[in-house]
Amino acid sequence: MEAFAERLKELRMEKGLSIQALAREVGIGSSCLCRWENCQADVKGSQLIVLAKYFGVSVDYLLGLED
Repeated sequence: MEAFAERLKELRMEKGLSIQALAREVGIGSSCLCRWENCQADVKGSQLIVLAKYFGVSVDYLLGLED
């Protein structure tokens, strides 16, 4: 999940969003986002889809399976 954590943080920062701002935008708790970025929790498939759609990337990209 390290690749996911890195990509999530990178995408969030590219948009200039704090964890709290991203949480509001996508309807996911800020504590979940924080744990994901710190590799302290696994993300669910449905949440991956929400994030991928928001950032305009594929789920595979978020997971580090493609560049």
